[in-house]
Amino acid sequence: MTSGGAKSPRERYREQMRAEIKQHAWEQIATSGASALSLNAIAKQVGMSGPALYRYFSSRDELITELIRDAYRSLADTVRAAFDSGADVAGLAYAIREWAQHDPQRYFLIYGTPIPGYHAPADTTAISDEIMTVLLEAFRRLLENHTPATESMNPQRRALSFWTRVHGEVSLELAGHFTGMDFDPAQLFADEIDQLSTP
Repeated sequence: MTSGGAKSPRERYREQMRAEIKQHAWEQIATSGASALSLNAIAKQVGMSGPALYRYFSSRDELITELIRDAYRSLADTVRAAFDSGADVAGLAYAIREWAQHDPQRYFLIYGTPIPGYHAPADTTAISDEIMTVLLEAFRRLLENHTPATESMNPQRRALSFWTRVHGEVSLELAGHFTGMDFDPAQLFADEIDQLSTP
């Protein structure tokens, strides 16, 4: 970085290349799945040798980790922005569903089948925890005028139930498991959210 704080041409070029590599990685994931991600194939797409690409990402796992961090960051920011704009519990559910529908591959990278042999570093979990923090805040707000005499009035219990049921609905819908069934997945989701957001 230059003395005035501006990034040097080399730094800007490195950022551009990393962004281009990640974009090609997402395209590969959309076509073949995360487990088939190939750095050599990406290197050919960006016009460099395999070894040259390793100057930008030292391994396939590092690239996957960056993609996972980006996905978690995007969802965490979406949920926080919705909450800060006044969204209630139901509004947060719809924000999550819309985010997932906008880019299913991004959703499945963080909530789908684990990639064989890959272990995400701890800081990716920390970003995910930000989402649960917002949900806890939302349920505390929902339940603040109710005496927590039962488990159904426990904000943590309600937030965890919300989290699992929302992701169950969204995952099944995006994976096509509702195809051919005689009901509207959007209505099913709405019915679930009505139950989850009732004090």
